[in-house]
Amino acid sequence: MNNPALPRAVIFDLDGVVVDTAHLHFIAWQRLAQRIGIDIDMAFNEQLKGISRRDSLAKILAYGGMDNAFTADEREVMAEQKNREYVGLLNGLTTADILPGIRELLRTLREQGVLTGLASVSQNAGHVLSVLGLQADFDYVADTRHIMFSKPDPEIFLAVCDALKVLPSCAVGIEDAQAGIDALCAGGIFAIGIGSTLRGAQYRLDDTAGLTWAAITQQWKRHQAGN
Repeated sequence: MNNPALPRAVIFDLDGVVVDTAHLHFIAWQRLAQRIGIDIDMAFNEQLKGISRRDSLAKILAYGGMDNAFTADEREVMAEQKNREYVGLLNGLTTADILPGIRELLRTLREQGVLTGLASVSQNAGHVLSVLGLQADFDYVADTRHIMFSKPDPEIFLAVCDALKVLPSCAVGIEDAQAGIDALCAGGIFAIGIGSTLRGAQYRLDDTAGLTWAAITQQWKRHQAGN
């Protein structure tokens, strides 16, 4: 069944959708950039949302005019330095950092028998869920070791659909980054965007507070009726 009356699965991004850790990524990247003489701000940081650590570093180096200043091995060291910085900052994370409405939505999805997946490019996703006590709320967490292409490529979302044994057309994806919305659309997954500037989502909210199962199903039915 390609178009069920209700979604069979909901796939979440992590940063900016489940938990507010975007500021921690920014701090870690900013410290690394400053050490090599590049200044980045929060506006530039928007370009790093939803993409891999390696691609984020490439964007920072390009921004600072240092595309060819470091070898591949040196870049790996730099990316690992950023990750250590970020993991250290995670020590201050608490359940208060779970974004509004998310815990309630996850509980409702479980009650309704809807599968849940996490499609984050962060290699620390499992650790973050552990800190927040949310591991049991997800049926599958994408393993970034087996993901070749970063968002906006749909690979990570399709991998989650495959693991959950759900067709992409039967799933909903929730993203706060344009690269993530583009990935969902490319994969044929109903896209919900969290953020005022996102383009292309079938449903968009300014924040997660209004992200309820009732709202999702209403928009899903409206979209299906229009197809």
